[in-house]
Amino acid sequence: MDSYFTSSFLLSLLQIVWIDIILSGDNAVVIAMACRGLPERQRRIGVFAGALAAALLRIFFAVIISQLLAVPLLKVVGGLILLHIAVKLVCGEAEDESAIQEHSSLPRAIWTIVVADAVMSFDNVVAVAGAAKGHDALFIIGLALSVPLLVVGASLITRLIDRFPVLIWFGGGLLGWVAGEMIGTDRLVQRHLIEGLPAALQGAVPHAMGALGAALVVGIGLLLKRRSERAITRPPSAAVGRAEADVRGSRSAAPASGLGRGGTQT
Repeated sequence: MDSYFTSSFLLSLLQIVWIDIILSGDNAVVIAMACRGLPERQRRIGVFAGALAAALLRIFFAVIISQLLAVPLLKVVGGLILLHIAVKLVCGEAEDESAIQEHSSLPRAIWTIVVADAVMSFDNVVAVAGAAKGHDALFIIGLALSVPLLVVGASLITRLIDRFPVLIWFGGGLLGWVAGEMIGTDRLVQRHLIEGLPAALQGAVPHAMGALGAALVVGIGLLLKRRSERAITRPPSAAVGRAEADVRGSRSAAPASGLGRGGTQT
Protein backbone atom coordinates (compact mmCIF):
# COMPACT_ATOMS: atom_id res chain seq x y z
CA MET A 1 0.00 0.00 0.00
CA ASP A 2 2.90 2.37 0.74
CA SER A 3 4.00 2.10 -2.90
CA TYR A 4 0.81 3.96 -3.90
CA PHE A 5 1.90 7.12 -2.05
CA THR A 6 5.46 7.50 -3.29
CA SER A 7 6.45 10.63 -5.20
CA SER A 8 7.19 8.62 -8.37
CA PHE A 9 3.72 6.99 -8.27
CA LEU A 10 1.95 10.33 -7.77
CA LEU A 11 4.04 11.99 -10.51
CA SER A 12 3.20 9.19 -12.95
CA LEU A 13 -0.48 9.48 -11.98
CA LEU A 14 -0.46 13.23 -12.73
CA GLN A 15 1.20 12.55 -16.08
CA ILE A 16 -1.48 9.98 -16.94
CA VAL A 17 -4.32 12.35 -15.97
CA TRP A 18 -2.87 15.08 -18.20
CA ILE A 19 -2.36 12.66 -21.11
CA ASP A 20 -5.97 11.47 -20.74
CA ILE A 21 -7.24 15.05 -20.73
CA ILE A 22 -5.34 15.95 -23.91
CA LEU A 23 -5.98 12.77 -25.93
CA SER A 24 -9.57 12.18 -24.76
CA GLY A 25 -10.35 15.69 -25.98
CA ASP A 26 -9.24 14.64 -29.49
CA ASN A 27 -11.56 11.60 -29.40
CA ALA A 28 -14.41 13.81 -28.22
CA VAL A 29 -13.90 16.23 -31.13
CA VAL A 30 -14.15 13.38 -33.64
CA ILE A 31 -17.32 12.03 -32.00
CA ALA A 32 -18.93 15.49 -31.99
CA MET A 33 -17.99 16.21 -35.62
CA ALA A 34 -19.27 12.87 -36.92
CA CYS A 35 -22.60 13.19 -35.05
CA ARG A 36 -23.36 16.87 -35.58
CA GLY A 37 -25.54 16.19 -38.65
CA LEU A 38 -27.78 13.65 -36.86
CA PRO A 39 -31.20 14.38 -35.33
CA GLU A 40 -31.09 15.05 -31.57
CA ARG A 41 -32.18 11.56 -30.48
CA GLN A 42 -29.80 9.77 -32.87
CA ARG A 43 -27.00 12.15 -31.90
CA ARG A 44 -27.17 10.95 -28.28
CA ILE A 45 -27.02 7.34 -29.46
CA GLY A 46 -24.07 8.17 -31.72
CA VAL A 47 -22.15 9.94 -28.94
CA PHE A 48 -22.76 7.04 -26.52
CA ALA A 49 -21.84 4.43 -29.15
CA GLY A 50 -18.70 6.39 -30.07
CA ALA A 51 -17.58 6.66 -26.44
CA LEU A 52 -18.29 2.95 -25.91
CA ALA A 53 -16.29 2.05 -29.04
CA ALA A 54 -13.36 4.17 -27.82
CA ALA A 55 -13.46 2.48 -24.40
CA LEU A 56 -13.58 -1.05 -25.88
CA LEU A 57 -10.77 -0.28 -28.32
CA ARG A 58 -8.60 1.04 -25.48
CA ILE A 59 -9.15 -2.15 -23.49
CA PHE A 60 -8.28 -4.22 -26.58
CA PHE A 61 -5.07 -2.28 -27.25
CA ALA A 62 -4.22 -2.30 -23.54
CA VAL A 63 -4.21 -6.11 -23.42
CA ILE A 64 -1.84 -6.25 -26.42
CA ILE A 65 0.49 -3.35 -25.61
CA SER A 66 0.97 -4.14 -21.91
CA GLN A 67 2.38 -7.53 -22.97
CA LEU A 68 4.42 -6.29 -25.93
CA LEU A 69 6.24 -3.45 -24.15
CA ALA A 70 8.26 -6.05 -22.21
CA VAL A 71 9.88 -7.19 -25.51
CA PRO A 72 13.30 -5.56 -26.20
CA LEU A 73 13.25 -2.59 -28.62
CA LEU A 74 9.44 -2.29 -28.59
CA LYS A 75 9.66 0.53 -26.03
CA VAL A 76 11.89 2.34 -28.52
CA VAL A 77 9.26 1.81 -31.23
CA GLY A 78 6.50 2.94 -28.85
CA GLY A 79 8.53 6.00 -27.87
CA LEU A 80 9.10 6.99 -31.51
CA ILE A 81 5.37 6.57 -32.23
CA LEU A 82 4.61 8.75 -29.21
CA LEU A 83 7.05 11.44 -30.39
CA HIS A 84 5.23 11.47 -33.74
CA ILE A 85 1.87 11.76 -31.96
CA ALA A 86 3.17 14.65 -29.84
CA VAL A 87 4.50 16.60 -32.85
CA LYS A 88 1.16 16.15 -34.67
CA LEU A 89 -0.64 17.36 -31.54
CA VAL A 90 1.30 20.62 -31.20
CA CYS A 91 1.28 21.34 -34.96
CA GLY A 92 -2.48 20.89 -35.18
CA GLU A 93 -4.31 18.48 -37.44
CA ALA A 94 -6.86 20.69 -39.20
CA GLU A 95 -6.65 18.55 -42.30
CA ASP A 96 -7.52 15.42 -40.32
CA GLU A 97 -10.46 17.12 -38.63
CA SER A 98 -11.83 18.35 -41.95
CA ALA A 99 -11.76 14.75 -43.19
CA ILE A 100 -14.21 13.78 -40.42
CA GLN A 101 -17.49 14.50 -42.17
CA GLU A 102 -20.87 14.87 -40.55
CA HIS A 103 -23.39 12.18 -41.43
CA SER A 104 -27.18 12.09 -41.58
CA SER A 105 -27.10 8.29 -41.18
CA LEU A 106 -26.45 6.86 -37.69
CA PRO A 107 -24.60 3.69 -38.88
CA ARG A 108 -22.25 5.74 -41.08
CA ALA A 109 -21.56 8.19 -38.24
CA ILE A 110 -20.76 5.31 -35.86
CA TRP A 111 -18.47 3.69 -38.46
CA THR A 112 -16.59 6.98 -38.93
CA ILE A 113 -16.14 7.26 -35.16
CA VAL A 114 -14.92 3.65 -34.82
CA VAL A 115 -12.29 4.07 -37.57
CA ALA A 116 -10.98 7.34 -36.08
CA ASP A 117 -11.10 5.94 -32.53
CA ALA A 118 -9.04 2.91 -33.58
CA VAL A 119 -6.10 5.21 -34.34
CA MET A 120 -6.51 7.60 -31.42
CA SER A 121 -7.22 4.89 -28.83
CA PHE A 122 -3.95 3.21 -29.82
CA ASP A 123 -2.20 6.56 -29.28
CA ASN A 124 -3.80 6.95 -25.86
CA VAL A 125 -2.90 3.45 -24.69
CA VAL A 126 0.74 3.79 -25.84
CA ALA A 127 1.00 7.12 -23.97
CA VAL A 128 -0.60 5.78 -20.78
CA ALA A 129 1.52 2.60 -20.90
CA GLY A 130 4.66 4.73 -21.20
CA ALA A 131 3.68 6.95 -18.26
CA ALA A 132 2.68 3.93 -16.12
CA LYS A 133 6.23 2.46 -16.45
CA GLY A 134 5.05 -1.11 -15.98
CA HIS A 135 2.85 -0.34 -12.94
CA ASP A 136 -0.38 -2.30 -13.55
CA ALA A 137 -2.45 -0.22 -11.11
CA LEU A 138 -1.46 3.03 -12.84
CA PHE A 139 -2.23 1.51 -16.23
CA ILE A 140 -5.73 0.47 -15.11
CA ILE A 141 -6.35 3.88 -13.47
CA GLY A 142 -5.32 5.62 -16.70
CA LEU A 143 -7.72 3.57 -18.81
CA ALA A 144 -10.53 3.95 -16.26
CA LEU A 145 -10.08 7.74 -16.21
CA SER A 146 -10.19 8.05 -19.99
CA VAL A 147 -13.77 6.76 -20.28
CA PRO A 148 -15.54 9.32 -18.03
CA LEU A 149 -13.36 12.04 -19.55
CA LEU A 150 -14.69 11.01 -22.96
CA VAL A 151 -18.34 10.80 -21.95
CA VAL A 152 -18.72 13.62 -19.41
CA GLY A 153 -15.83 16.04 -19.73
CA ALA A 154 -15.29 16.09 -23.48
CA SER A 155 -16.98 19.42 -24.22
CA LEU A 156 -15.37 21.08 -21.18
CA ILE A 157 -11.92 19.81 -22.20
CA THR A 158 -12.21 21.05 -25.78
CA ARG A 159 -13.52 24.46 -24.63
CA LEU A 160 -10.63 24.79 -22.17
CA ILE A 161 -8.05 23.92 -24.83
CA ASP A 162 -9.71 26.30 -27.32
CA ARG A 163 -9.56 29.10 -24.75
CA PHE A 164 -5.97 28.39 -23.67
CA PRO A 165 -4.14 26.95 -26.73
CA VAL A 166 -0.85 26.95 -24.79
CA LEU A 167 -2.16 23.85 -22.96
CA ILE A 168 -1.59 21.89 -26.19
CA TRP A 169 2.11 22.75 -26.04
CA PHE A 170 2.33 21.61 -22.42
CA GLY A 171 0.54 18.41 -23.40
CA GLY A 172 2.86 17.85 -26.38
CA GLY A 173 5.91 18.47 -24.18
CA LEU A 174 4.62 15.95 -21.64
CA LEU A 175 4.10 13.33 -24.34
CA GLY A 176 7.64 14.01 -25.57
CA TRP A 177 8.95 13.55 -22.02
CA VAL A 178 7.10 10.25 -21.63
CA ALA A 179 8.39 9.09 -25.05
CA GLY A 180 11.99 9.92 -24.13
CA GLU A 181 11.71 8.09 -20.81
CA MET A 182 10.10 5.12 -22.54
CA ILE A 183 13.04 4.86 -24.96
CA GLY A 184 15.52 5.26 -22.09
CA THR A 185 13.99 2.39 -20.11
CA ASP A 186 13.94 -0.13 -22.98
CA ARG A 187 15.77 -3.35 -22.08
CA LEU A 188 18.12 -3.23 -25.06
CA VAL A 189 18.95 0.46 -24.52
CA GLN A 190 19.59 -0.21 -20.83
CA ARG A 191 21.83 -3.18 -21.58
CA HIS A 192 23.97 -1.67 -24.34
CA LEU A 193 23.99 2.07 -23.62
CA ILE A 194 23.21 2.76 -19.97
CA GLU A 195 24.71 -0.11 -17.97
CA GLY A 196 28.22 0.85 -19.13
CA LEU A 197 27.90 4.33 -17.58
CA PRO A 198 28.94 5.21 -14.01
CA ALA A 199 26.33 4.24 -11.41
CA ALA A 200 25.73 7.90 -10.52
CA LEU A 201 24.64 8.66 -14.09
CA GLN A 202 22.54 5.57 -14.83
CA GLY A 203 19.48 6.78 -12.92
CA ALA A 204 19.63 10.23 -14.54
CA VAL A 205 19.73 9.00 -18.15
CA PRO A 206 15.96 8.25 -18.53
CA HIS A 207 15.11 11.71 -17.11
CA ALA A 208 17.64 13.36 -19.44
CA MET A 209 16.11 11.49 -22.39
CA GLY A 210 12.68 12.62 -21.23
CA ALA A 211 13.83 16.26 -21.22
CA LEU A 212 15.36 15.74 -24.68
CA GLY A 213 12.08 14.25 -25.95
CA ALA A 214 10.08 17.23 -24.64
CA ALA A 215 12.56 19.69 -26.19
CA LEU A 216 12.44 17.83 -29.53
CA VAL A 217 8.64 17.93 -29.67
CA VAL A 218 8.43 21.65 -28.86
CA GLY A 219 11.34 22.53 -31.18
CA ILE A 220 10.11 20.49 -34.15
CA GLY A 221 6.55 21.69 -33.55
CA LEU A 222 7.61 25.36 -33.62
CA LEU A 223 9.72 24.79 -36.75
CA LEU A 224 6.90 23.04 -38.63
CA LYS A 225 4.34 25.64 -37.55
CA ARG A 226 6.52 28.50 -38.80
CA ARG A 227 7.15 26.68 -42.06
CA SER A 228 3.42 26.09 -42.62
CA GLU A 229 2.64 29.74 -41.80
CA ARG A 230 5.24 30.89 -44.35
CA ALA A 231 3.80 28.51 -46.94
CA ILE A 232 0.33 29.98 -46.35
CA THR A 233 1.46 33.62 -46.61
CA ARG A 234 3.89 33.12 -49.51
CA PRO A 235 1.46 32.38 -52.41
CA PRO A 236 -0.64 35.56 -51.97
CA SER A 237 2.48 37.78 -51.89
CA ALA A 238 3.87 36.03 -54.97
CA ALA A 239 0.55 36.51 -56.75
CA VAL A 240 0.53 40.22 -55.85
CA GLY A 241 4.10 40.56 -57.14
CA ARG A 242 3.16 38.96 -60.45
CA ALA A 243 0.09 41.19 -60.76
CA GLU A 244 2.18 44.33 -60.12
CA ALA A 245 4.72 43.20 -62.75
CA ASP A 246 1.90 42.67 -65.27
CA VAL A 247 0.50 46.14 -64.55
CA ARG A 248 3.94 47.76 -65.00
CA GLY A 249 4.45 45.81 -68.22
CA SER A 250 1.09 46.89 -69.62
CA ARG A 251 1.77 50.54 -68.70
CA SER A 252 5.18 50.55 -70.40
CA ALA A 253 3.74 48.82 -73.46
CA ALA A 254 0.85 51.31 -73.81
CA PRO A 255 2.92 54.43 -74.81
CA ALA A 256 4.98 52.41 -77.28
CA SER A 257 1.87 51.12 -79.01
CA GLY A 258 0.42 54.65 -79.03
CA LEU A 259 3.54 56.02 -80.77
CA GLY A 260 3.37 53.24 -83.29
CA ARG A 261 -0.20 54.09 -84.15
CA GLY A 262 0.64 57.80 -84.40
CA GLY A 263 3.49 57.09 -86.86
CA THR A 264 1.28 55.12 -89.17
CA GLN A 265 -1.36 57.85 -89.23
CA THR A 266 1.06 60.53 -90.42
